[in-house]
Amino acid sequence: MAPGAFDCVSARVLASAGFQAMYLTGHGVSNSTIGETDMGLLSFGEMLLRARDIIHSVDVPAIVDADTGYGAPINVRRTVRELESLGAAAIQIEDQTWPKKCGHMPGKQLIPASEMVQKLHAAVDARRNDVVIIARTDALAVEGYDAAIRRCKAYKEAGADVVFIDALGDVAECKRAAEDLNMPLMGNMVEGSRTAYLSADELKEAGFAISIWPITLLLAAITAMNRVAEDLKKYGTLREPLLHQNMQFPDFLQFWGFPQMQDLERKYAAL
Repeated sequence: MAPGAFDCVSARVLASAGFQAMYLTGHGVSNSTIGETDMGLLSFGEMLLRARDIIHSVDVPAIVDADTGYGAPINVRRTVRELESLGAAAIQIEDQTWPKKCGHMPGKQLIPASEMVQKLHAAVDARRNDVVIIARTDALAVEGYDAAIRRCKAYKEAGADVVFIDALGDVAECKRAAEDLNMPLMGNMVEGSRTAYLSADELKEAGFAISIWPITLLLAAITAMNRVAEDLKKYGTLREPLLHQNMQFPDFLQFWGFPQMQDLERKYAAL
């Protein structure tokens, strides 16, 4: 399980909950960094900076959504080198044209499979360590199921460690994809999307190796902040039960490791 982290707060929440992996969601990073939806508006530099901050803030392996690799194969080479140097555990690259769109949005367009294969060759050649390369295809909505399967097989042949068909449909289609591919496959759980909303155990039983919930924490955060903001605006204060449902300041300090920082202050205090 790799729920989505979009900033250091969400990364710390996932680490505190005990998750063993997190997914640096391009959609969430675009929303929280530049205030825009996931339509190719976030640049490589902006994603790199946010990835650096998130990866360094917690000790949790990170899958980084690198969109299309931000250009041609030589750009992909640099993308992999830079993200690997930050400590990314896995890097996801997709086969859309630029500007890309969220996999559950209409209007996506694909690059030729042969071009994606060359991007994956560049990604595999670029890595110096054991960073995992994840190849995502959006072909299901554009070219159909059979084309998506063909692309995944070609991407695996090109060296991808994991393949990812975005926006699969019902449970039967999810299981069919896992059976037809018989290779490490990543499942994507987005609330209210086209894909059947399955549990981690159900995805594992269906044959998936990795499951991501890319914007679950972001949706929850927006929902909670909306509720609190509306109450505060209407009444000029935070009323019960919201007041005590919210984290209180002592817990807030504990969450951010203030006692540990105090210990460090004392350790390095001048004698």
